[in-house]
Amino acid sequence: MNQVVAMKKEAASDAEKREQVRKQLEEQGIEFLLAQFIDIHGSPKVKQVPVGCFDDIVEAGAGFAGAAVWGMGQGPESHDLMARADLDTFCQLPWKDNVAIASCNIYVDGVPWPYCPRTNLIRMMDLFACEGYLLNGGFEPEHFLVEKGPDGTLRAWDPQGIDVLSKPCYDFKGMSQTMDYLQDIIRFGNQMGFGIYQSDHEDANGQYEINFGWTNALHTADRLVRFRMLAGQTAAKYGATATFLAKPFDDKTGSGAHLHFHVADARNQENLFPAGSEAENIKGLGLSETAIYYIGGLLKHIGALTAISSPIVNCYRRIQSGEFVYSSASGYTWTPSFASYGDNNRTQLYRCPDNNRVEDRSPSAMVNPYLFMAAHMAAGLDGIKNKIDPGEPIIGENVWNLSYDQRRERGMLLLPQNLLEAIEALEADEVVKSGLGPIADEYIKLKKSEWGEFMKHVTPWEVDRYLTML
Repeated sequence: MNQVVAMKKEAASDAEKREQVRKQLEEQGIEFLLAQFIDIHGSPKVKQVPVGCFDDIVEAGAGFAGAAVWGMGQGPESHDLMARADLDTFCQLPWKDNVAIASCNIYVDGVPWPYCPRTNLIRMMDLFACEGYLLNGGFEPEHFLVEKGPDGTLRAWDPQGIDVLSKPCYDFKGMSQTMDYLQDIIRFGNQMGFGIYQSDHEDANGQYEINFGWTNALHTADRLVRFRMLAGQTAAKYGATATFLAKPFDDKTGSGAHLHFHVADARNQENLFPAGSEAENIKGLGLSETAIYYIGGLLKHIGALTAISSPIVNCYRRIQSGEFVYSSASGYTWTPSFASYGDNNRTQLYRCPDNNRVEDRSPSAMVNPYLFMAAHMAAGLDGIKNKIDPGEPIIGENVWNLSYDQRRERGMLLLPQNLLEAIEALEADEVVKSGLGPIADEYIKLKKSEWGEFMKHVTPWEVDRYLTML
């Protein structure tokens, strides 16, 4: 009887929420809705429907041909993907104010579809919650504003010709010509509920970063996808292209999507990362055993995680070993290539700026946040359950200045240096694959094919270096 009562209450709550959303759409003058989901790459896919079809996309969903979308586990003979809107995610588009967008979960024949990245993340969040945990976080997406010259070459968007410093990070002049763009991003993003609290000119010419507020894993993934949509539309207004390509220029730093995160108690939302006593502060960072073991799980599975955090060939231009070339125009790549953790030190893979959170500096700007957060929880939970010791933290040292042997002696593994190496690590890692469900096999197959396609192409560097060598 109690279960029946609970189900009736939930149905009443959903009905009430639906009417609240319907009223909000009317008050905002919404005429059209975008039912949006993402493919295996993290690329948003949409159907536009009139607002009169609100009930349709909430109940049955908008129909899509799954074989027309990357990595959805379907062929042309398969039944339709039905994208059902999440009532908590309806949001007016500030740059197109007669349109609202809703993040959707995919169903096939009325059953949640396990190849949907968002649906899979919800599955992992439920498993994480059953263990008593909730993952919270916020991304810091970096991106470039670029344009193509008359000869087709790519260059940083610099209409005034003033963004030319060799160390342009935080530069006023470089940022001044993009203030209107960045103000639009902040204004629009906060209208969409992102909680943006700062923006800046980043380490490369034409590169910018936005910092979000924190929320749970699902909604922070939603925010990153919507931010990319927002940036693309806003940049076009100014005659630029916003790109999240990890390394568009070989002589400039790459773009990451650093994740600040902590694990909370699923019941009361209490942050579990700060050490409750000096006895629990086992590594001298003010972090609890839960935090330390979570980091231990991440470090143990870093090879497989890199396949998710750096999902395309170009990402590995950003992850350099530091043994041969590690300098950018401003002096650093800012991308860890060795697996380490420690204090408030940006040469770490996992940086601890305070005892209430850890920064994961590995994700590329190209990351699919739904897959990454799911894999993150799988690896971290393995660490907590098996009490995986991450070793001693690096405190007060520049990891980039350590020799290869010194890094190895301290247990710092070199991150995969190309996509194939990372995918092979994922293929061998049952824990991280479990975080992806059946998406793992689809992802591995797709990325091996992507690597094969890449290897068929001859680069200008190869021609320049080897054409007349012999």
